[in-house]
Amino acid sequence: MTAAALQTRTLSHLDWLESEAIHILREVAGQAAHPVLLFSGGKDSIVMLHLATKAFRPARFPFPLMHIDTGHNFPEVIEFRDRRAAELDERLIVRSLEQSIATGRVVLRSPDESRNKHQSVTLLDAIAEFGFDACIGGARRDEEKARAKERVFSFRDGWGQWDPKNQRPELWNLYNGRHRTGENIRAFPLSNWTELDIWSYIRDENVELPSLYFAHRREVLERDGMLLAVNRFVRPTGDEHPFDATVRFRTVGDATCTGCVESSAATPDDVVAEVAAARLTERGATRADDRISEAGMEDRKKEGYF
Repeated sequence: MTAAALQTRTLSHLDWLESEAIHILREVAGQAAHPVLLFSGGKDSIVMLHLATKAFRPARFPFPLMHIDTGHNFPEVIEFRDRRAAELDERLIVRSLEQSIATGRVVLRSPDESRNKHQSVTLLDAIAEFGFDACIGGARRDEEKARAKERVFSFRDGWGQWDPKNQRPELWNLYNGRHRTGENIRAFPLSNWTELDIWSYIRDENVELPSLYFAHRREVLERDGMLLAVNRFVRPTGDEHPFDATVRFRTVGDATCTGCVESSAATPDDVVAEVAAARLTERGATRADDRISEAGMEDRKKEGYF
């Protein structure tokens, strides 16, 4: 591209979002001594990984990748997570909630209880184990009310707790990562993105995703107004009757509480059109534990959740 063309080029909405996210990633790398990027193999963390390659390649990332594994993940996502980290030749740290249960750090009320909310314990233990002072996450403000209150640089105290009433101002997009030993910053480069932005970016950048984000045939059952995939973690009970349906997942996580939606969207273009017409957020529509109470997510975040 010529100098004249560069001078006259108009940046698109996605260009601005990409530029902001890359700036935030570099700010974390510049201000934190031991940062880590949270990478689960879900679409938002995959976009984060794609942005990190733009921010730091051809050098290695200035941070490792880390996944807090509930033990109830979709196999397609775990396969993608491991393969993508290997392709990039980046260090992937996996810490398991199963280990937290085995050591008594997490006690479930029942064997079939959702493990999502208990990830805070394993995360905080991993932060202490490796001395991470900044965790880069893919949360977005449009996902849920508590996440809309987050700053881009969200301060956590020495106990890993979040106080939504005691956060630092970010005037003129200036980010303050100063902290004492034991305190932590959670950084969210995708804060200002929406689900539609994410999918438009995936389409335009040709970002690879796990197959379950696109329409496929799967055995499901209806529970609590959601379609849950039948698998070794989710089995029919009582009068539940599994059936085959063409579905896709808008978000992925613990398979016991993450639902899918009936859809024929088989390509990123199809998904962009579908998301543009949607009237419910992805988490509000397909995450059972996010719908228990409005205060649920905020309470979990105060305890150290992502």
